[in-house]
Amino acid sequence: MEFTKKDLNKTLWVKRVDQEKSRKRYRVDATGKTLGRLAVDIANKLAWKDSAYLSDFWDAWAYVLVENAGKFIVKWNNKLKQKIYYSYSGYKWNLKSITLGELIQKDPTKALWFAVRWMLPKNKLRDSRMKRLKLEVETTTKYDNFKPVNLYK
Repeated sequence: MEFTKKDLNKTLWVKRVDQEKSRKRYRVDATGKTLGRLAVDIANKLAWKDSAYLSDFWDAWAYVLVENAGKFIVKWNNKLKQKIYYSYSGYKWNLKSITLGELIQKDPTKALWFAVRWMLPKNKLRDSRMKRLKLEVETTTKYDNFKPVNLYK
């Protein structure tokens, strides 16, 4: 196909209905994967960075199902002690902190959830993207009717 100046000035516009019909669903097995690299791949699929129809103002992207979400690895042992998660309620003297090692012992899926959340763009769509992230502690067949594609082969 030969492009002319007239063709280059036109914008490819995909309707939202068509985009929602073509939503993709991905399955990821987190066993043995590094926390950071796993979170990058998940965030890229949730934000649909690899799509030709990338749109930054509506949310019509992919779902990601993470199985064995607590079985990721952290390569640096000092990171388990040095990385600190803070939560502040707004009340005086109510700053709470927890290290990555303590968080993994308490709830390992929460550590992956935080990593993915902080890698997504900080805008109005972040919450709706995070709703499409499903974290499962074990292998599940609950989402097999959607026919998810394996992210890693």
